[in-house]
Amino acid sequence: MPAPEIITFGCRLNAFESEIIRRAAGEAGLGDAVIVNTCAVTAEAERQARQAIRRARREHPAARIIVTGCAATLAPELYATMPEVDQVLDNQAKLRVESYRTLPLTPTLSPQAGRGSAPAPKAWEGEGQPRARAYLQVQQGCDHRCTFCIIPYARGPSRSVPAEAIIAQARDMVAGGVREIVLTGVDLTAYGVDLPGRPSLGTLARRLLGEMPELPRLRLSSLDPSEIDEALWALFADEPRLMPHLHLSLQAGDDLVLKRMKRRHSRAQAIDTVRRARALRPEIAVGADLIAGFPTEDAAMFRNSLDLVAECRIAFLHVFPYSPRPGTPAARMPAVAPEIVRERAALLRAAGAAALGAELRSRVGTVGDVLIERPGLGRAGFYAAVDCPPDIVGIQSMRFTGIAGGKLVGAPA
Repeated sequence: MPAPEIITFGCRLNAFESEIIRRAAGEAGLGDAVIVNTCAVTAEAERQARQAIRRARREHPAARIIVTGCAATLAPELYATMPEVDQVLDNQAKLRVESYRTLPLTPTLSPQAGRGSAPAPKAWEGEGQPRARAYLQVQQGCDHRCTFCIIPYARGPSRSVPAEAIIAQARDMVAGGVREIVLTGVDLTAYGVDLPGRPSLGTLARRLLGEMPELPRLRLSSLDPSEIDEALWALFADEPRLMPHLHLSLQAGDDLVLKRMKRRHSRAQAIDTVRRARALRPEIAVGADLIAGFPTEDAAMFRNSLDLVAECRIAFLHVFPYSPRPGTPAARMPAVAPEIVRERAALLRAAGAAALGAELRSRVGTVGDVLIERPGLGRAGFYAAVDCPPDIVGIQSMRFTGIAGGKLVGAPA
């Protein structure tokens, strides 16, 4: 029986959940099918998902086409009426084995989860092969209401996975060959606010590393600069197994735009966060998310965001051209012209490319541990991709000898 094909759009959490989908569909015995895990963060992501659905039908005329993810949760009727689609699953149903055993031609919807612990499903293998690096979901949903964001309506309120369940799954991951675990969630720094005793992300990470000396590397996905707790700062300072890589959910570098976005940090706080991180771990590299062309953003406001890339040396930059989401406050604000949004996005991406180039050049001649993710390709602790000799496996100390195609070139140290 052929295995279902999974097409994933969007965030790291969607990538994590796609592996749960793969496992659940396989356990249900689902054969010739294409499952499209959609994203709702931008209109472009939704357009690409619809395009992928139509392409999947052309390329797999006899397959079942199943659509799920955030876009399908928010507007199931939009996808259910597409002639190519056989089934629509929301974000809750997509993780359950039984959803793939009976396949109606109408949307399968479940109530949004309320308060209480999030599940801790297993999802570290892909296509039956163990991975060296894998995501582990510790938190789901979001209680904040940024004016541009529709995701809380698709994911529900913030729910945290209890530490015992996280550690148990992490042990299984390491036993299965994983050497680097990436903790992920919709609002990762909100971890624990709904659990007894309100444990923080920092206390979770320290406990995980303390109880698992066999875990070589721990990495964190996107962090809100206003919510990084003191325990996490201390861990960055004294735990070498926590990777020197800080990815921040910044979204803008101008205070008025941040206020209109309903973000909880200022430009100065963002800069101070980066400075503090570098003071604790000089080898740390910084990544961030920025939105180009938010409503009301003028040239001076945009310049503040553009300048922030260089000032904070944001080497791993994710740029999102602003896309109005119906039902969000930002969609009712005065819009920036689409051609200006595209131009600003291009300028931000160019600034990010320049910052990455400078970061990589600064590492040439240094030595660092590299996790081999597949033959010939590894990942440095500070997150850069590394071209490696194809016969190297595991975690190896490597000297970075040059740069090629946006990656470092490594040789055994």
